[in-house]
Amino acid sequence: MRTRRADRPAGSTGAPRVSFLEKHAALLALGSILIGAVRIPLAYSQLGLTFDEPGHFACGLEYVAGHVYRYETQHPPLARAMTAILPYLAGARPTGNPDRENEGTGQIIHSANPDRFVMLMRLGTLPFFLLAGMVVFLWARHTFGARTGAAATVLFTLLPPVLAHAGVATTDMGVTACLGAAFFTMVRWVESPTWPRALAFGVATAAAVLTKFTALGYFPAAAALALAAWWWVKRPARAEVAGLARTRAATFAVAVTAGAFTIGAVYFFSLGEFFDGIRSAFEHNAGGHLSYLLGRMSTTGFWYYFPVVLAVKTPLAFLILLGIGLRSAWKHRTRLEHLLPVAFSLAILTLGMTSHVNIGIRHILPIYLGLSITAATGLLELARSFKTGAALLVLWMAVSGALAHPDYLAYFNEFGLGDREKILVDSDLDWGQCSKPLARRLRELGATSVNFGVRNGRSDYMQVWPGLPRIIPIHPVQLAEGWTAVSPTVDRTTQYGLYFRYPNLQPWFDTIEPREHVGALRLYYVPPGSLRR
Repeated sequence: MRTRRADRPAGSTGAPRVSFLEKHAALLALGSILIGAVRIPLAYSQLGLTFDEPGHFACGLEYVAGHVYRYETQHPPLARAMTAILPYLAGARPTGNPDRENEGTGQIIHSANPDRFVMLMRLGTLPFFLLAGMVVFLWARHTFGARTGAAATVLFTLLPPVLAHAGVATTDMGVTACLGAAFFTMVRWVESPTWPRALAFGVATAAAVLTKFTALGYFPAAAALALAAWWWVKRPARAEVAGLARTRAATFAVAVTAGAFTIGAVYFFSLGEFFDGIRSAFEHNAGGHLSYLLGRMSTTGFWYYFPVVLAVKTPLAFLILLGIGLRSAWKHRTRLEHLLPVAFSLAILTLGMTSHVNIGIRHILPIYLGLSITAATGLLELARSFKTGAALLVLWMAVSGALAHPDYLAYFNEFGLGDREKILVDSDLDWGQCSKPLARRLRELGATSVNFGVRNGRSDYMQVWPGLPRIIPIHPVQLAEGWTAVSPTVDRTTQYGLYFRYPNLQPWFDTIEPREHVGALRLYYVPPGSLRR
């Protein structure tokens, strides 16, 4: 499966002219990665905890401090441990709380400086962003040349969903980086099956599995589609296939051994938690998860969920470049280098569309690795005939993402502007990150209490950090005086406990207009004493 660089137009002769972009491609790629690595931490102090961060951190701290992994095995330990390393070095230790959510939350709010504690947690995700950016550059440069490598890296580091999930202490950026590394090292090993490349392939694949168990589905699917693309291009004879398999058998065994050893070592060679985690992940998918899309609820998901998510959460300029790149890939469908990024992304999208857990673009976040490379080929093709248009699309994409700062989680493109919660909620809009902006706004308003509630019903800790006033749990059918902050995720998925069981009954706040929005949250005000008139 050997690919060839495609920077030079077909049919060109003579020594290729080295353009500025090609000459400084590595510097441009590194600069775009570093700019992203600065933008991401700048958002840390502006946002509250997402729903999943405390639990992930608690599991990681248990692993780092106690070398055990028992809180919850549905997610493997690598990305979680990364979120715990810096807090552990700063003095954090497990308290033995039997509930991982309470353990993680308690660690944060009882620390000397919760903002610093959360920053240390989230910094553990940043190396995965750096790795993902490098994978995009190296992969694109290897198959298309330096210019495409630089362009792909720039586009990838401008994507708001990437910036969003690189900025929280969760697992999604980890699997994005490691899955991309696994696929790229596989391609390099297939091209030249040396022992060092086999070792890199095995370790990278193990790392992908150790960050999130979805890699167990995504990687084989991507490898199978890559093999199908190779078969389509090469049309090999049966004897040629057998010969290629024989020459790679020994080093493939090295890759498998290296991967198995890596997984075993991370689990301290006690694999009960590993297999229990895989079982739990399969059970979660089989049982489904409460999800929302375009005004509809489901516990088994929607087959069209991820296409819709991609359509509204990806910058339009990127989608235009992607369309040009896909057209180019179809035009050059007999050239493997054009097909591999598409195969990688298509495998993730196809498998994602079969999932019963539809709660955010984060579950297919690795798709952006391949899409960025294909979009970069589209950008360079456009630049050859319309440089101004190409530059304007990149500028549009950059400005669109910058306007979302610091809340990249809630980014929607122009298709999704307006009432975003009618399209998506949960980690695509309201994942708990708005609690800190809410606390700031209520202090400005002089509020002494707020009617509020979050998805898991635990909101009292927010009075400590980020410092909300006295919290009164929301009653969905009892109009409340004073300030009320409504979470779109809770309202659209459970109606604060009504669960759509009463078709003619709506929560009282859905019948009036909010006074304002604080991020994704709706803020209402009922003057005190007005209900007694």
